[in-house]
Amino acid sequence: MSSHGKGARTIVGRRLFVSASMAGMVAAPAIVSAQSASGDWPSRQIRVVVPYPPGGPSDITTRIVLERASSLLGQSVLFDNKAGASGAIGAEHVKNSAPDGYTFLTTTTAMVCITQHLQPLPYDPATDFIPVARTATSWIGMGVNPQVPANNLQEFIAYAKANPGKINFGSAGLATITQLYGEMFNIETGVNMVHVPYKGSAPATNDLLSGQIQVQFDPTTLPHIAAGRLKCFAIVGEKRWPGRPDIPTLREQGYGKIGGDAWFGILAPKGTPQPITDKLAKAIAEAAGMPDVNEKLVTSGNYASYLGPAAFKETIARQAKSFGEIIKTAGIKI
Repeated sequence: MSSHGKGARTIVGRRLFVSASMAGMVAAPAIVSAQSASGDWPSRQIRVVVPYPPGGPSDITTRIVLERASSLLGQSVLFDNKAGASGAIGAEHVKNSAPDGYTFLTTTTAMVCITQHLQPLPYDPATDFIPVARTATSWIGMGVNPQVPANNLQEFIAYAKANPGKINFGSAGLATITQLYGEMFNIETGVNMVHVPYKGSAPATNDLLSGQIQVQFDPTTLPHIAAGRLKCFAIVGEKRWPGRPDIPTLREQGYGKIGGDAWFGILAPKGTPQPITDKLAKAIAEAAGMPDVNEKLVTSGNYASYLGPAAFKETIARQAKSFGEIIKTAGIKI
């Protein structure tokens, strides 16, 4: 072989070596970043944006579960209430936050499964966030005024069918999940209850107690059910309410199969490294499994209902489709 051929080979070899070295240098930061994401995180305070006012169920459940989860991770958590526009203000803020694993969003069923079917949103629930975990679910009582001549669910359905349009159900407002529960009941049972929207759950419950309306699907009915001031023929939820364990769930009675529950969860901005979201989900799972954490949730009218990232994502997609069909069937508009 000529010296020219050997020289050409040497040059090509050096070029390949340099190219490989440069590729390695480019890849190295990504490897280090992945290792850092899974190993060093969290190295500072975590911020959780709660897109509702302090003191509500989304705020209470988030604080109960995330305070314990953050202690397991060895870092404190800052709860940042950014209320307004049915959760959209807080959601848009997190959507535009750096996906560095230090900003997360509390979400509700309404934010990612319902509101999108009723009005334009500044975020896409399916693409702008990564589901991290479901944390808790609310019990919903089917509160019934004592004057209604029925003693169980089947008697109530029979009475409602015999008196179409004469039973009014109240809600916390138009297009809220509390309206959707009544519409779900209408669709599944074939009855025709008339919706009466209120400006909040409390005034609806007051009118339920006085007999102005006959039915309300809402957590606010639970204390009155426990005290015997209201009848209750079903609990909306995955399991029975400890306050009245004798009352079966809708699902146990063959209904409650469409729509979904009133749950709460945690989302991360799109682009947040999976090792971080997986690590947070694991901490939430451990926290939600602790008896004292669940006891605090139960006291607030909720219960731990952890779902990991994949199961939570599937639940959001399935219930968003189901609620969309209910809204269309019932002709609900804002």
